[in-house]
Amino acid sequence: MITSEDIKKVKELIEEFFQKMTINAQVNVRANTFELEDILQEKSDTAQKTDRDVIELDIRIDDPQILIGERGQTLNETQKILRAFLNKKIGKIFYLNLDINDYKKKKIDYLHQLAKESADEAVLSNKEISLNPMSGYERRIVHMVLAERKDILVQSTGQEPYRKISIKPLSL
Repeated sequence: MITSEDIKKVKELIEEFFQKMTINAQVNVRANTFELEDILQEKSDTAQKTDRDVIELDIRIDDPQILIGERGQTLNETQKILRAFLNKKIGKIFYLNLDINDYKKKKIDYLHQLAKESADEAVLSNKEISLNPMSGYERRIVHMVLAERKDILVQSTGQEPYRKISIKPLSL
C-alpha cells in the first residue's frame, strides 16, 4: 500500500530527476488504487480481489515535446524508466502513469472521439473503416469505447508496429 510518506518521497525523487536533466518541471503526484479484475474484466465469484497501487505523475514543462516524442514514444519509455527507478528507491511495486502537459488525457479524449466517429461512419457507409496503426494501449482504449456497440465488429489486425483497428458494420 502506498503511504503519504511514499508520495512525498516520489515527489522529491521526481523533482530531483528532472532537475538533473535540467528541465524545469512542476510535479504533481497522487496515488490511486484499482482492482486488477476490473481492468482485466475477469469478474467471478471465486476470484480474489487484487488491489494494485498506481502513482499518477502529472508533469508540466515548458517544452513538452522533448519528453513526449513522436506518437508518445519518449513518454512511454520515460515512464518505464521512472517506474523501475521509483520501485527500487521506494522498495514497493506499483504501477506508474506519467502524463506530460495532459498529453495522455488529450490523446484518450481524441481516441474516444475517433472511435465513435469511425464506428458511426462504418455503419452509415456500410463499409469497413481501418484506423491508422496504434500502440496496444491506444487500441485497447478504442476497443473499450466500442465494446457496447452491437452494430459493429471491431478487430485488431496486422503485426506490430503496424497493428491497427478495423471497424466493420455487422450488415457487411
